[in-house]
Amino acid sequence: MLALFRRELQIGVRTGNGALTGVLFFLAVVAVIPFGVGPDLNLLARIGPAILWIGALLAGLLGLERLFQADREDGSLDLLLLADSRHMTALTVFVKCCAHWTVNVLPLVVVTPLLGLFMNVEPAGILAATATLAVGTPAITFIGAVGAALAVALPRGGLLVSVLVLPLTIPVLIFGVAAARGAVADPDPFLPPFLILAALMLFFAVIGPLAASLALRWGGD
Repeated sequence: MLALFRRELQIGVRTGNGALTGVLFFLAVVAVIPFGVGPDLNLLARIGPAILWIGALLAGLLGLERLFQADREDGSLDLLLLADSRHMTALTVFVKCCAHWTVNVLPLVVVTPLLGLFMNVEPAGILAATATLAVGTPAITFIGAVGAALAVALPRGGLLVSVLVLPLTIPVLIFGVAAARGAVADPDPFLPPFLILAALMLFFAVIGPLAASLALRWGGD
């Protein structure tokens, strides 16, 4: 599993376009919002955590269709499906998801503090948004693995992956924004939605790879 993780990291770093495209898309979303809502700094500060979450969510969906596509093209996906145990395939999918998150989604979390300054979010809100994205975005990747596995046999399944995955990410978005707002809005709590967000991440870390492995085997058959 460690060798597979290192292999996926090397492939992701060599291609390199996924992380850069995601960061640029994230920047574009955050830069466009002030033109739409106006120059009210107080309003931007209130909606800043939600905008950061929406931008990171949409940017994180960009490269999901490539999660299994390269393995299918070079034939290594068939070798993964030849594993004796279904749980072994699920563990392989889990490692691939972790590598994909490290290469493509972690840069989004890293640039979140800088983009939070653009939205006039106070330091506590920036820290909370960064922490919630670090915990919540892995859940989006695990959910996206299911959509990527269902669309891997399609020639142009990128849009289909986004359509399948986006509704399933709504609970993650709700509790992520609630926790980020709780750090800056006095009546709203931070810890309860943050713990629920962490629980969702752990839940999808188990369910997502299992469902994706079943979808891959079904597609292979």
